[in-house]
Amino acid sequence: MEKMKILLLENIHPIAKEKLIEEGFEVELKSYAPDEAELCTLVKQYDVLGIRSKTEVTAKVLDSGSHLLAIGTFCIGTNQVDLATANAKGVPVFNAPYSNTRSVAELVIAEMISLSRQLFDRSMLAHQGGWMKSAEGSKEVRGKTVGIVGYGHIGSQVSVLAEALGMNVLFYDVVKKLPLGNARSVSNLEELLAKSDFVTLHVPETPQTKDMITKKQLQMMKKGSFILNASRGTVVVIEDLAEALKSKHISGCAVDVFPVEPSSNKEKFHSPLQGVSNVILTPHIGGSTEEAQYAIGLEVAESFRRFLKVGSTSGAVNFPQVDLPIHQGAHRILNVHRNEPGVLGEINSEVSKFGANIQAQYLSTDAKIGYLVMDVEKANAVPLSQAIGKLSRSIRTRVVY
Repeated sequence: MEKMKILLLENIHPIAKEKLIEEGFEVELKSYAPDEAELCTLVKQYDVLGIRSKTEVTAKVLDSGSHLLAIGTFCIGTNQVDLATANAKGVPVFNAPYSNTRSVAELVIAEMISLSRQLFDRSMLAHQGGWMKSAEGSKEVRGKTVGIVGYGHIGSQVSVLAEALGMNVLFYDVVKKLPLGNARSVSNLEELLAKSDFVTLHVPETPQTKDMITKKQLQMMKKGSFILNASRGTVVVIEDLAEALKSKHISGCAVDVFPVEPSSNKEKFHSPLQGVSNVILTPHIGGSTEEAQYAIGLEVAESFRRFLKVGSTSGAVNFPQVDLPIHQGAHRILNVHRNEPGVLGEINSEVSKFGANIQAQYLSTDAKIGYLVMDVEKANAVPLSQAIGKLSRSIRTRVVY
């Protein structure tokens, strides 16, 4: 284990490096997101890769790092990783689906109030020497209706906070969800758009959510309403949103994610929304609080530890789920193989050849691969593991302890 090398990119919180070093791993932390060519070179030197939202782990990168054992996205999203290719190569991908939900929800609430009171425009004018003391166009959020698209970890947190402010809460989700408090679900997106004073988006990036909000959906919204996007940049057609704002059909927006984002803080940012009144633009900071980044660092580092030292894949987004206790006095063999008929029989045949005593065995599969965890007597573990690894349908095999 002490020889395993882990690469963490994009200024992942140092607590992750600290915890992994405590576990005996060699860890390097870099502050930027390398492009594909550089990442293809880098991954050849490491066993595990940790990224945030900017780094793209493509099939080419996975081919270059064919020995990679695991990948961690130190954020909620995993669309920056080719999950299908990682699965086929036996590489579990872990994320942090819970740690920054409060940070995003608080930002959304703050932005709703800011938009309703035109705070950013008035503050900017004051910085420039202007003085806009007027109640015109400035409203309370109390009594207004917020429509939440995507009622997952973040959407449900927004629901609770918004209701505490005295807002009415509607939500729409493609999966049936239990409402919190007095929130009410609606049957379709169109109904939500038509009834909401604020629409806030909290959906993953999928083919179904790409361009979910276009000119057509914006016209369905109430005249004078607001829209907020802290989900994924591909969900809203930015040009259509800019047009709806300039025509005054939409009174304001807050956007934290964009179709194209700078790869570093040194690169210039451009958007059709720049210069439009009552528009809040933030640089993808929804989950970027010190508390959230610390918690994410702990969460994914723990997933790495449990997988590398115990074989647990609990929480992996692209992998069969296995989470077993340690059996004292045994070695644990992990095997990833193609999910085809007869594979387990071949493996058990090797077990019989070596006369190995199996103390525990667990198999979990998905459509493409099978993941086998097997605890055997120590005397047989290494040669048995090598024999299983040579089977034609084995993808990767290792002994973890």
